[in-house]
Amino acid sequence: MRHAIRGSAISFKDNPFAKPVSECLVYEEDAIVVIDDGKIVAFGPATDIQPTLAKDIPVTRYTDALIMPGFIDCHVHYPQTEIIGAYGKQLLDWLNKYTFVAEQTFRDKDHASEVARVFLRECLRAGTTTATVFCTVDPTSVDAFFEKSQKLNMRNIAGKVLMDRNAPEALTDTPQSGYDQTKELIKRWHGNGRQLYCVTPRFAPTSTPEQMEMTGAVWQEHPGTYLQSHVSENKGEIEWVKELYPDCDG
Repeated sequence: MRHAIRGSAISFKDNPFAKPVSECLVYEEDAIVVIDDGKIVAFGPATDIQPTLAKDIPVTRYTDALIMPGFIDCHVHYPQTEIIGAYGKQLLDWLNKYTFVAEQTFRDKDHASEVARVFLRECLRAGTTTATVFCTVDPTSVDAFFEKSQKLNMRNIAGKVLMDRNAPEALTDTPQSGYDQTKELIKRWHGNGRQLYCVTPRFAPTSTPEQMEMTGAVWQEHPGTYLQSHVSENKGEIEWVKELYPDCDG
């Protein structure tokens, strides 16, 4: 069904990471966005768009709002929804005391599905329509997330965490099982509707060189998939990584 919304709006005509914002931002005091079957088909000043609309197309007017594109969150962990605000002295302390404990519950599909539902609801409530998401080491957590995302017709990018050391036994895989499970999840979810897959080694301390090699292999075997991880969150971590990967620069 075709319909339209009208009000003050902003959009972008170029990349603000590459050019000054003043050259990228477009502001229309009175704009119309035309939507057909869930897709934007026209946008511009009301004086330009209004004459092109058929008289029977409903137009919703927003007089005290700003119409804008959905936000994109480039890094977020949906399993950490339950522990928002949990105190940790440093990253590694926080991981061991709170995060790894919470993530072990995501082998339960019902639990993972409920957390995914709440997480995605809160994303949409804040105007975030796309996110790049860490799940847990358990493939069940990925299936639960994508099922809820697909039901909402959101475009999200997510993946199973890869960890084969320095984590609780319940949260570790192996280089081979991580590779195999990632491959199956890519087959099941990448390009399934609006869902996209992201190969996800957590960070250097929780993956052996062998797993990192397998991670690179599965990513290169599937062009178009994404890759995410973490780097250098505090000085203690940096020193630990140097000890674990003494042959690497930096």
